[in-house]
Amino acid sequence: MNLTDSSKFPLVVIVGGGFGGLQVAKHLKEKPVDVLMLDKHNYHTFQPLLYQVATGSLESESIAFSLRKNFANQKNFRFRIAEVLKVNAEKNTIDTTIGEIAYDYLVIATGSTTNFFGNKDIEKFSMPMKSVPEALNLRYAVLQNIEEALLKTTKEERDPYLTFVLVGAGPTGVELSGALAELRNHILAKDYPELKKEDMKVYLVDFLPKVLGPFSEEASAATKEFLTKMGVEVLLGVKVDSYDGEEIKFEGGKTIRTKTVIWSAGVMGVVPEGIDPNFIERGNRIRVDSICRVVGTNNIFAIGDVAAMITDETPKGHPGVAQVAIQMGQHVAKSIAQLINHEPTTPFKYFDKGSLATIGRNKAVADLGKIKFQGFFAWLIWLFVHLISLLGGRNKVIVFINWVSSYITYNGGTRLIIRKFEREGLTEDQHLPKTVD
Repeated sequence: MNLTDSSKFPLVVIVGGGFGGLQVAKHLKEKPVDVLMLDKHNYHTFQPLLYQVATGSLESESIAFSLRKNFANQKNFRFRIAEVLKVNAEKNTIDTTIGEIAYDYLVIATGSTTNFFGNKDIEKFSMPMKSVPEALNLRYAVLQNIEEALLKTTKEERDPYLTFVLVGAGPTGVELSGALAELRNHILAKDYPELKKEDMKVYLVDFLPKVLGPFSEEASAATKEFLTKMGVEVLLGVKVDSYDGEEIKFEGGKTIRTKTVIWSAGVMGVVPEGIDPNFIERGNRIRVDSICRVVGTNNIFAIGDVAAMITDETPKGHPGVAQVAIQMGQHVAKSIAQLINHEPTTPFKYFDKGSLATIGRNKAVADLGKIKFQGFFAWLIWLFVHLISLLGGRNKVIVFINWVSSYITYNGGTRLIIRKFEREGLTEDQHLPKTVD
């Protein structure tokens, strides 16, 4: 399928190669359509393991997989590296960095990016972690700060370089703070014999009164206990006021001197220009109807983190988790096939398979419906679910070997500084992504 060729089949353009976009394309295989996927990267990122890339436990290639390779056997699929500049709904076209593309059906699966809630200083000086480039930036920043600490002659000078503050106690903040605590407890003194684990401090802070807010009370309490025993200082009910790259200040007067603030306190949908602003909901998400079709359109769909299906059951929309995107992607593929065949469509119904979060070695929490448990068995389930969800057999093997090595030796990963992290040199793609990840 060449973009300039005419075809007797409708063209479905999918913007975004995340969990939702993959499912749309996959479930349109063998359907009477042509599928074109656009993404600014030529790979799919397995975001649940980004934090392990950020801490050096895994290499970025082991959680990324070629989009073209994934669909190598799907004859009606093509992929192009491109960014969408504008949606022209009245013309059924999109403006992109590779030109204008006409579509019969458009699926917006652009996902989300970090929400700094309008605080420009925090946006400038803190570190997000929503993409592979951002995870690598964080890895290099952490390692460089530890190296810099070795050059300081006094404890007062070293402390800011060895103090890490994570803002946002959701799954990302919890998992990353746990990983940093394990680096502190098991690796720091081995790699840097001049330092003791007591020299490194990890803080997890949140405005809410509990960690893992969407999880059960049992999971939240267990997670806080796990983190505290690992040496993480958990500060709840605390609101960040400002951060200038040297000191983070909280409402009420508390301050922490730190060179590294990791921001995971919120996300917002990545909405292409051209979508009617009247249909943009809180969190910069696009309002969709019962089949994930953008309100006010006939052939534009939005799924996953960028979609807001507002109903009596979901007054705030669905949670921003991978399973929502996956199930929405499957449903949209089915709906497009039904529309093409002039068949009635069915409303989307989300099935919550439960929630998992890992805190560290042998420590995880699982909320699986009415079944809730914590500890080693939950950790094994977390390992299994994430391993089988990775794309590519090679990636599964590499990740498994890395996990086994880390478990046996307490010293997995490489922690190499391949390129120097320079904050002033950040490009938009590295730090402030505007479109697809």
